[in-house]
Parts: sequence; structure tokens; C-alpha cells
Amino acid sequence: MNVSLSNEPRTLTDAERLDWLRLARSENVGPITFFALLERFGSPAAVLDALPALARRGGRRRPIKVCARATAEREIEALDRLGGHLIAVGEPAYPLALAAIDDPPPVLALRGRADLLASECIAVVGARNASANGLHFAERLGADLGAAGLTVVSGMARGIDAHAHTGALATGTVAVMGGGVDVLYPKENRSLFEKLLAEGTVIAEAPLGTVPMGRHFPRRNRIIAGLSRGVVIVEGAARSGSLITARLALEQGREVMAVPGSPLDPRASGPNRLIRQGATLVENADHVLEALAEGGRHAFSEPGQRWPSDAALGPPEDDEAPASARDAVTALLGPSPVPVDMLVRQSRLTPAMVATILLELELAGRLERQPGNLVSLSRPAA
Repeated sequence: MNVSLSNEPRTLTDAERLDWLRLARSENVGPITFFALLERFGSPAAVLDALPALARRGGRRRPIKVCARATAEREIEALDRLGGHLIAVGEPAYPLALAAIDDPPPVLALRGRADLLASECIAVVGARNASANGLHFAERLGADLGAAGLTVVSGMARGIDAHAHTGALATGTVAVMGGGVDVLYPKENRSLFEKLLAEGTVIAEAPLGTVPMGRHFPRRNRIIAGLSRGVVIVEGAARSGSLITARLALEQGREVMAVPGSPLDPRASGPNRLIRQGATLVENADHVLEALAEGGRHAFSEPGQRWPSDAALGPPEDDEAPASARDAVTALLGPSPVPVDMLVRQSRLTPAMVATILLELELAGRLERQPGNLVSLSRPAA
């Protein structure tokens, strides 16, 4: 089944969605690699067939784990039993704001109201160990922003996130999970989770059953920022997940806003630092609305060639890089991230050839991609 890429959205068939999910769940296939592979081979089916050879050419010693058809079928069936479903990039229901970022999730699992993803969103995030005033402010801000017609997005963590969701329940709120949409975390938010399933939206990039771990939260945070026109930070230490969300929002071209606090409270150090660095100071919902109005209605860039198409594309005719070219690119890589453009210039190879070699190395587990189109060499897979 071929699912090539175009600029026109359409709904995938069940068979197409299965291949899309299999590719997204295969080993070492991150979002950027997912779309690079589709652009090169034209369809998930063709990519799935090519993955073992690509990984071997990249230097992988053991076979790469390609998601089995039965595994993907079980995930879809389990999600259906929960009343949820999958949304793929390029389908009409997939949020355009999220599709426009550099590394959108190829598939999202969704439970609850799908319509909220099509609305205008604002993220409200902050400290888990928030102050009483911070919790009260977050809940009031969530309610006021919802009343103004915005959908509040957050991460359902304890503290600021949970209270922002609670304030916005009456008007609609989206929770982005760090694990699967079937995994309650933290346990204390059970009542909120049940209300979100009934009145709001719960989404996740991770497969069902995934228990949240620390390394999952930066990936979740990019989705929170990617869904939203802007991000409001309400309390957070200078080194915290909230600040990561703010940085990601800035990289994605979204508005960054922060609520000031006492310099004597460590939980205010993050927002205060953001304000010093140019973030918009906000003290109420009106300030948020003014900041969004001054920035203009966000014209999200069109996601280039990310929409599924009926057109059939075959694998590239010359898809294997010579060993000498692969050695040249690998020699230029190290533990420190370098721009892909620099690799092209210094290797004197074509951009397509360098892209192919990087794909092979990544599938072999030897390459790590960093924000800003940077790459670095990691230890070879066993």
C-alpha cells in the first residue's frame, strides 16, 4: 500500500494507517527520520521493506526491530476499546499548528474530544511544587482564557498544569501525556483524568502502556508548545521542564509569556529570567490576549510534503551511498553536534547523498539528531 506525500490533507484508509503506525513504532525511527524516509522511498510499505538494509549499511550489527503488523493491529484495537483513535500527520483532524513544527509526531493517540485540536490553543505550564498563590492563579487563568475562546493545553502534571486544566474544563482543555493515553500519571490526578476523558481531550505520542519517564517529558513539551499560539509559564525553577517548554516555543516561533514572582521564591526564578530575556510579562488573561493580538494571528507555516497522497512513488533508483562517501561523512561526525549543511560542504557530496548516509547511521543507532538541524555521532548499536 503506497502512501506518498503531498500538500493536500486526506484521511488514511485502515490499511494505510496500519503501515503509518508500524513505521512510527519501528526502532530508531524518530519524527524527523520518519518524514525523511517517506520523502525518499515514497510510502511506509517501501520504507518498512528497506529498513533492515539501511540499518546494516549504517553499521548495525544486529537486525533492526521493525514493528510487526500484529503489534500495530493490537495497539489500534486496544485504543478502539478505550474509545480512542489514531490521527496521522496530514489527516484533516491533525492540528495544523503541530504539523508545522520541525518534528511533529507522525501519529497521535487521542481520547475524548477531537474537535478541541482544531481550536485556537494556549499553553499554561509551570511548577509541580507550586505555591498556593500560583495554583490559584493558574486555575483562574485557565478559566479566563477558556472564557475568552482559547483552548488551554498543558501536561497534566501535578501543580500548575493540573490547576490550569481544572480551570478550563468547562470550556475545553487538552492534556498532553508523557506516557500512553491509558496510563494515569500522576495517580493523584485520577479525578482530573476522568473529567478530561469526558469533557476534554487526552493525547499522546507514545504507544499504549508507556509509563512516563524523565526522558519522555521534553518530547511531550514540544507537543504542548507545538499545539499552541503561545506558552504562559506560571512558576518554575531556572532549570525545569517549564523552561524547556518555553525554549521549544521560542524555537517554534510561538509567543512566550511569563508570570512574575518574588525574587525570594526559587519557583519564580524561571519566569523572572524569561521576562529579563524578553518574554512578555503577564498578570492576567487580558495581558495574554493582548500579547497574542500584538503578535497577530499566527500564520503557521505549511508543513512541506507531509500530507498523505494517493500518488504511488517507488523507491529511489540510486539509494545506496558508496562506502567511501559513508566513511567521509562518518569521519566528519563526533560527539559535538554539527549542522547538516556543514557536512554537505565539507564532504563535497550532494545533499541527497549526505541525507541518505545520515538516515543509515541513525537507523543503525549511531547518530543522534539535535534541534536546529544538528547531528552528532553516538556509540554504535550492539
